[in-house]
Amino acid sequence: MAPPKAILFDVGGVVVLSPFQAILDYELENRIPIGYINHAIQQGPPSTGAWQLIERGATPLNDAWFAAFAAQLSRPDVWHAYWIRWSARGGGHADSGTTSLLGEHVPPVPRIDAKKLFWRMMRYSRRPDGAMYPALKALRRKGEGRWVVGALSNTVDFPTGIVDDEGVLFDKSVLYDGRPEWEGDSANIADWFDVYLSSAHIGVRKPDPEAYRLAGETKAAVRALEREVGVSLMEERSKL
Repeated sequence: MAPPKAILFDVGGVVVLSPFQAILDYELENRIPIGYINHAIQQGPPSTGAWQLIERGATPLNDAWFAAFAAQLSRPDVWHAYWIRWSARGGGHADSGTTSLLGEHVPPVPRIDAKKLFWRMMRYSRRPDGAMYPALKALRRKGEGRWVVGALSNTVDFPTGIVDDEGVLFDKSVLYDGRPEWEGDSANIADWFDVYLSSAHIGVRKPDPEAYRLAGETKAAVRALEREVGVSLMEERSKL
């Protein structure tokens, strides 16, 4: 089999910690049915949903956007449909270890602090994944001059000087937490790759086929997309 010409990564939840863990933590803390928040995000709508717009760079990150994001997470129709489906599966909360006794009554839409949730997600995903990041580095070393290592990531464009929900100036730099084996590594995620495609800067986000077309066009040929990369990365990790 011919070697790959290019290997394409996702970033969040692959080479850095997943922001979805921050969502899960928020749901557990606030006894929100597990998976509801991500479901509400995915329901969009694709062309006008607040989350979809921010990841396409089609709207600025400001208080108006946070209000729109809160509204996206609080749509009664989405909540009603999710509750019915969740209830039919038995309900329950992961933190209690038991199944709730649910009736047919659908409770009010949960109150979600969209700004707090968002910034938790952003802070959590600033750290490298302890297995996948070393595997990425190994692939780049072994593939130097042989294949291109790129990233196609759904992202947010942070305005200069923006502060988080705690009033702290947000810094998107990678946090290595003093791990000696990563000393000297770049704190800019884009530097980890030969090519870095950010959805908020190219104006198109996954899973839009146009995003993958642009990625393939940029790299000339893409040998493996995310799932296939995961398999090869596991092989690389075993060799580290």
